[in-house]
Amino acid sequence: MSALRRVRKYFISSQVYEALRPLFFLTFLYGLTPFHVVRRKMGESYLKMSCFGVFNIFIYICLCGFCYISSLRQGESIVGYFFRTEISTVGDRLQIFNGLIAGAVIYTSAILKRCKLLGTLTILHSLDTNFSNIGIRVKYSRIFRYSLLVLIFKLLILGVYFVGVFRLLVSLDVTPSFCVCMTFFLQHSVVSIAICLFCVIAFSFERRLSIINQVLKNLSHQWDTRTLKAVTQKQRSLQCLDSFSMYTIVTKDPAEIIQESMEIHHLICEAAATANKYFTYQLLTIISIAFLIIVFDAYYVLETLLGKSKRESKFKTVEFVTFFSCQMILYLIAIISIVEGSNRAIKKSEKTGGIVHSLLNKTKSAEVKEKLQQFSMQLMHLKINFTAAGLFNIDRTLYFTISGALTTYLIILLQFTSNSPNHGYGNGSSCCEAYNNMTNHTL
Repeated sequence: MSALRRVRKYFISSQVYEALRPLFFLTFLYGLTPFHVVRRKMGESYLKMSCFGVFNIFIYICLCGFCYISSLRQGESIVGYFFRTEISTVGDRLQIFNGLIAGAVIYTSAILKRCKLLGTLTILHSLDTNFSNIGIRVKYSRIFRYSLLVLIFKLLILGVYFVGVFRLLVSLDVTPSFCVCMTFFLQHSVVSIAICLFCVIAFSFERRLSIINQVLKNLSHQWDTRTLKAVTQKQRSLQCLDSFSMYTIVTKDPAEIIQESMEIHHLICEAAATANKYFTYQLLTIISIAFLIIVFDAYYVLETLLGKSKRESKFKTVEFVTFFSCQMILYLIAIISIVEGSNRAIKKSEKTGGIVHSLLNKTKSAEVKEKLQQFSMQLMHLKINFTAAGLFNIDRTLYFTISGALTTYLIILLQFTSNSPNHGYGNGSSCCEAYNNMTNHTL
């Protein structure tokens, strides 16, 4: 039992920074953040920025730039080892160029926008005081376990994928160059860890919104059962809300609880807006490179399965299809992680409005009704929203947009192949000639 308690102790956290320690250790190691979590003598944790963290970021920027530019100049890539056609060459160059931009944006944001991320976490930390004002002591164990689960899941998928790809290459005596290995490894791992950081921050917003919603629901329930009573400090009633990892003590007037809830909601929206400023360009580049890889990988797989491919490769069809399908699934998971992380926080925020209006219909107090009307007005003007550089919202509507664009580009690429006499391979006509043939045929 004592050993079990010791193990369990590692999965329990009581501070916001302590809950994010494993995540920030990995982001610090990869140069995605210049600070890491340290603990004071009194036991309180905080984020500390270090010179090594800044130096580490510049090392990664130089390494990524050197490897990507070398791969681009030499025309080498992992995809190129499988087969090489005119379309695959264009796709490779676009992916390398997009990967270079993505790395530059992610690492530049880590330096230039570090204050945005630090400001977001500072607001989340200060929310503990606001929650304590309405009798809530937040437990961060769920956020801690969620961050561990996301990191383990991502690293496990990446590990299996990397081992499988390199064993496949080695089995056919293909030895990738250093630059190709680094571009392949850094592109997938850096993007995955950046997504983990966004998902955990979005989950932190979701948990706090869940707490606010539960507090308001409890207030509504107490009104329904007519058990709301004015109590003194000596008559505190303790109510455990295990499903939300918190304890609430009903000690205040409903108007005060609603006022504190308004302030907490305001701070959560402010933190979300600050986080969006930090992640917005990162998410744009990650979604762009994911979409590009999915389009070309889906094209390679469909072309092979439909029997239109006349590729010359050392790899069997099963190995060829497996590689590109796994890479496509990897980036589908990346897009789904981003969208679902954002969508859950947005949906929790939207639920608050319905609960507030339910309370507004039940209350008899003029003071409480005025507070609820103010809360309702605040909900209209303050909303949680994540965007990719303001170009599009990151919610489930993005699935439909990506599906439509993916279908369009796949049809165009397959038409290039079908209208080319040599299917776009060898010394046959180029993609431009295939396009002219398709246009003349249409006219």
